[in-house]
Amino acid sequence: MTPQDCRDHAKFNGWANQRLYDAAAGLSEADYFRVRPAADFGSLHGTLNHLLLVDQLWIGRAEGADPGFTGLDQILHADLRALRRARETEDLRLIAFAERQSEVDLARDISYRSLVGEAYSAPLSRILRNLFNHQTHHRGQAHALLKEAGRQPPDLDMFVFWSETEG
Repeated sequence: MTPQDCRDHAKFNGWANQRLYDAAAGLSEADYFRVRPAADFGSLHGTLNHLLLVDQLWIGRAEGADPGFTGLDQILHADLRALRRARETEDLRLIAFAERQSEVDLARDISYRSLVGEAYSAPLSRILRNLFNHQTHHRGQAHALLKEAGRQPPDLDMFVFWSETEG
């Protein structure tokens, strides 16, 4: 991963999240919170919450701060409006973080502990690749959950992002 790749993925991440949250806002509260068998984290809210939590977890680790989470399903915000505000803040944080990274930064090892206390170390570039891949995975789930709820999911292709943001 190059510094430019990092910046591009962080910006795409924010754009895609905004589109997902726009679509989620069109659901009734019952549909948004409905427990669905295909949802790894119970509902669309649980899935979007998990995405935010994991971003905060990985960027916190990269910055040397432990956010103190107790589980990957820990609910950070009880409603869509509060979750969206936190998501927007985190997306801006991730973009700013990406903007600061150089080749040297991306190659440095980050030491961290899993939520169960196991020690690990990995280059920042791998951590960020994992973060962006994780986002794509669960955004795909959220996409399917929106469709299951009767809402047309947004197009999240990078080519759409590029055409909308690069002219």
